[in-house]
Amino acid sequence: MVIVPESARKLKAFIGQTGLGKLARTMMLRMVLSFIMRRGRMSCSAAAGSIASEPIHRGELTRFMARPRWQKHDFNEPLMRMLLAKEKKRGKFLFIIDATLVSQSGKKTQNTFSTGNRTRRRIKKGFRYNKKKVVRKNVHSFTFGLLITPSGIRIPMQIPHLTEEYCRETQRTHLTTAEAAAQMVRTLPLVDDAEVIVLGDTAYESSVVEQACEEQGYTWVFPANPERVYEGPTGQRLKLRSRLKDWTSLSLKTIRLRASTGKYANYRRLSKWRVGPKTKPRVYYAYQEKRAVRNVGDVLQVFSTMKRDLTEATPDDVKILLTNATWLNLREVLELYSLRWQIELFFKELKSTLGFGQYSFIDFRAVQAWVQMAITTVLYLEHERIVHVQNRRLSKECRRWLDRQRLHGLCHAVRQQIETEELNYIEKRTKTSGGLKKLQRLLAAAIPQEYRIAA
Repeated sequence: MVIVPESARKLKAFIGQTGLGKLARTMMLRMVLSFIMRRGRMSCSAAAGSIASEPIHRGELTRFMARPRWQKHDFNEPLMRMLLAKEKKRGKFLFIIDATLVSQSGKKTQNTFSTGNRTRRRIKKGFRYNKKKVVRKNVHSFTFGLLITPSGIRIPMQIPHLTEEYCRETQRTHLTTAEAAAQMVRTLPLVDDAEVIVLGDTAYESSVVEQACEEQGYTWVFPANPERVYEGPTGQRLKLRSRLKDWTSLSLKTIRLRASTGKYANYRRLSKWRVGPKTKPRVYYAYQEKRAVRNVGDVLQVFSTMKRDLTEATPDDVKILLTNATWLNLREVLELYSLRWQIELFFKELKSTLGFGQYSFIDFRAVQAWVQMAITTVLYLEHERIVHVQNRRLSKECRRWLDRQRLHGLCHAVRQQIETEELNYIEKRTKTSGGLKKLQRLLAAAIPQEYRIAA
């Protein structure tokens, strides 16, 4: 809980760069503060009372978030460009794409769909739990992209998945998750000559994504779709998996990768316990070749497994990677694809640290505002991190600490900063009798009217 907005002056100035109106900026300040200062479950009730001297009713905040007028433009775009302007290193940009799901209950919740609820095991007759009802849940889906700059700045962006039914009701265009990813690739806020490597899982090994990368001149690395076949005459096209029939006869190379070393080590944020020569490496047994793949063209294929005994390695144990960068070596392809896991860690932090998936709205427009404000929170934390890292007055130890901090550590750092501002504010007010009375009124404003002591 923050007593007065002046305790978060840096955050107010950051939100001011969005170009939103005064009311929208005030509401956003409450939401972002609530994400950062979260204690327990994240909700509109918590956000409504995040500024103690200016509390509002949770319904006022909920209604505001569902209004479409202030969401016409992407208010996070100027914040992303401001972060990119602080990039001082030259090098490769990584753009990792993936989707995350958020479970939702309620038949009236908009834009939800079922992922195919798995049937539960049959319970024996007479078992005391056999009358328990199974609550079916649907989900919201969001296609995220995580842009990692050469100096390690992380910039998230997203496009929500809209169901066909919701698109008909709202007269909007339906996009598949691959089409949403392709749209983000085409609209990355980077200069034309930026060197970008796009990473994703099998869901994004799609012609629309690969075509978007070709148009922009980007490199891509994706695991092959199981149904992919080699180029050849109709009826004689072999699947890529057919190469695994003589798997043991291929001349495999042993690749040892450590997360803390290598060409792309700076794109990770590792704790100090995972840095050093004594950390255990991951060992891959891999083979590469250049061949023409149907509907893709000439690509570099990499077959890799972590199974030491190749005779026991099944086709499911072997990962087949495809990339249009035929000049890359085997080690670099494996190291690049290992970075795809950074977006999975980002999802974990987004949900566990910020409480991203703890909303409960019927109107999907409110959900979109919630997601965008969560992204605003991440952008602010990244902005504060890079500002301090680039501060030459800061000690090397402090910069090293900030270099490896993820959302959890950054939230703690911002909380300490806000708490220091709060103490300074209280100290100034306690020096005079008028200041004490004002402080008392501010603190009383956080108490519901029926529980305040009559003056």
